[in-house]
Amino acid sequence: MTKLAIMGAMQEEIEPLLAYFDKVNVVEYANNKYYEVNYKGLDIVIAYSKIGKVFASLTASTMIEKFGCDTLLFSGVAGGINPNLKIGDLIIADKLCQHDLDITAFGHPHGFVPGGKVFVETTKDLRDLAIKVANENDLKVIVGTIATGDQFVHSNERKKFIEKTFTADALEMEGASVAVVCDALNIPFFILRAISDTADMDAGFDFDEFLKSSAKNSADYLIKILKELKK
Repeated sequence: MTKLAIMGAMQEEIEPLLAYFDKVNVVEYANNKYYEVNYKGLDIVIAYSKIGKVFASLTASTMIEKFGCDTLLFSGVAGGINPNLKIGDLIIADKLCQHDLDITAFGHPHGFVPGGKVFVETTKDLRDLAIKVANENDLKVIVGTIATGDQFVHSNERKKFIEKTFTADALEMEGASVAVVCDALNIPFFILRAISDTADMDAGFDFDEFLKSSAKNSADYLIKILKELKK
C-alpha cells in the first residue's frame, strides 16, 4: 500500500477522522476539497464526496486517478434494516447493491444492468482485518449486505421492499457506487457504516440527533484499523 483513500459522504462523517491529525494539507480539485495527511508513515487522502451516487463515484475516481490512492476505505452512517442493528452499531459490507437501479421492464432483476452485476463484493482481506480489530477491541460489528440508492429511505414500505428484494441489512446513498468504481479499477476497498437511524423512523429527528455520534463511532473504529494496517 502506497497511499490510502478514506471517504465519507458528508463533512460530519470525516470531521472525527480529521481531528486525529495535526498537519493537514488541503487540495482543492473538481469543486471539492481533499485533505492529505500522514499516519505513522502512511500517506492518506481524506475527502467527503457530498451525498449521492454521482458525487461518490466522482470522488472515488478522483482519489484513485488523480491522487494515486491504491486502497479505499469508506466511513459513514447508514439506516438499519436488520432488526439486530441498533443506533450506533457498526456494519461492514460484504457486498453492496443499488436498490434504485431498475430496468425490470426489460426482464432484468432489480439492481442489474447489462455488463454489470447486482452485487459487488468488498475486499475479503480488508474485511477480515476489520473483524480482527473489532474482536480485539470488544466491538460489536455485523457483516452484511448494504443497499445504496439516491434517496433517504424513511418509508417502511420501501424498506420492506429493499429487505425482501436484496436481503439487505442497511441502507445508504453512496457505497455501491464506490464499490463499482473500485471493482472496475481493481482497487481493494472496504465499506464501514455506523447506524444512525432505523430507516422507518422519523428521518429528520433521528438523523439530526445521531449523525455525529454515529460518525464518531465509525471514525474511531477506522483509526484502530489504520493502526493494524501499519503493522
